[in-house]
Amino acid sequence: MGRMYNPPHPGEVLRDWLPEGMSVAQAASALHINRVTLSNLLNGRGNVTANIALRLAAWLGTSPEMWVNMQAQFDLWRTKQQPRPKITPLAHHVSA
Repeated sequence: MGRMYNPPHPGEVLRDWLPEGMSVAQAASALHINRVTLSNLLNGRGNVTANIALRLAAWLGTSPEMWVNMQAQFDLWRTKQQPRPKITPLAHHVSA
């Protein structure tokens, strides 16, 4: 199986959803979030929280799950790049 590709950060995807010419301040105002929070998200330094996912869904007509799942896929991919200890699978005991 090939190496899993790097999924996009949700902020990268969100940049494509913003209307051309709309400022970060205008978008943040529409979402009722701090401009710095949105700027960090758009630049891949912030995360889509459940709260932000609900706001994006209401604003853009998407599902909140789309944004939450995108963040989860990104986080899983990024974490898989880090070293981890060897985990022994839990043995399942069947009682007689």
